[in-house]
Amino acid sequence: MKNQWTEFFGGIITVETRGKGIERLINTLTRSGILIWNVKRHGSESITFKIKLNDVKKIRMAVRDSGCKVRFLRRTGMPFLFNRLLKNSGFIVGAFTFLLVIFILSNMVWGIEIKGADPETEHKIRKELDEMGVKKGKVQFFLENVDAIQRRLTDNIGAITWVGVELKGTTYHLQVVEKNEPEKPELLSPRNLVAKKKGIIVDMFVEEGQPKVSINDHVKPGQLLVSGEIGKEGQTEIVPAKGEIYAETWYITKVTQPLKSTFHVLNGNEKQKHFIEIGKWQIPIWGFGKNEYKEFETETNTKHFRFLKWELPISYTNTTIREREQEVRIYSNDEAFEAAKISARNQIKNMLTENAKIKGEKVLHKSVDDGKVSISIHFQIIENIAEAKPLIQGETE
Repeated sequence: MKNQWTEFFGGIITVETRGKGIERLINTLTRSGILIWNVKRHGSESITFKIKLNDVKKIRMAVRDSGCKVRFLRRTGMPFLFNRLLKNSGFIVGAFTFLLVIFILSNMVWGIEIKGADPETEHKIRKELDEMGVKKGKVQFFLENVDAIQRRLTDNIGAITWVGVELKGTTYHLQVVEKNEPEKPELLSPRNLVAKKKGIIVDMFVEEGQPKVSINDHVKPGQLLVSGEIGKEGQTEIVPAKGEIYAETWYITKVTQPLKSTFHVLNGNEKQKHFIEIGKWQIPIWGFGKNEYKEFETETNTKHFRFLKWELPISYTNTTIREREQEVRIYSNDEAFEAAKISARNQIKNMLTENAKIKGEKVLHKSVDDGKVSISIHFQIIENIAEAKPLIQGETE
């Protein structure tokens, strides 16, 4: 018989037959439609062969008048394997339950470590984590990812500047930077302060060093503002110059604003899809059907299963598909000019430091051409123009 796999699922019996009418019995079984294979002779009055489990009753009826004796030697196949499993079901259930408990415990939260926070701030953080459900004994799959936890802690707790959240095994590790943490003193080498761009000095605050310019002075890029060499001639000392020199500087910004613009907005419709990923295979468990949205955005959140300290090649993936719509905005000429001004101011602010401010602005040019508004604006900016330049002892100013 070439393929015994189909018979394996139905059950296979190995039969031994003894007697003088063995050949007649074999012929009788064959004519009765009983499938026989692996026929082997053991002496002159004994043979063994295999039959299907379903044919046992038929062979017993055929043997009655044959003068032969039949003995069933071995039983193989799925039905007998299943019976043996049932007999040992207690051990199997116990082993499966043990592995399941270990698996669940490996994917729960058993520790939350917070570093860098004083007791009061740590209490606030733990209270906020409790409200989010991040506490000992919670299953990790039902919690937000570390990015969302980090973002919520930063937004809701005013006492911290930054918090890093990392999940290692069954423990969340939080590294906190508080707002009231004293700054470490900066170690500076001898240096001068020079102008990094041209401008007119409007204000000065020199903490250390010898000022070389005054209010209303025009300065050029690279010009010395504060010297790191202090004292009288022959009794000088080299120090790291420190201070802020504020000057009026000038920028010209050109911006183009279309009268008609297209952008996308989310309309609130969304679908959830849940998958179990095993290696490269993705098995859907909820959220079946095709995506019917023509335009959409997709957000994917993946959480890996763990067993003890090992990360398994199995993960749970939640995909959120949000529908978006295309909106068209049409400006009048005046509205487009105002939008262009706002855009120009934003560009300037992105180029400047936090302490810089816009003193004034003047539109140099504006035009409408080919459905677009073009504008050129001159900005007057008050900003700190001082930058450090290393001072080599003996160098002339």
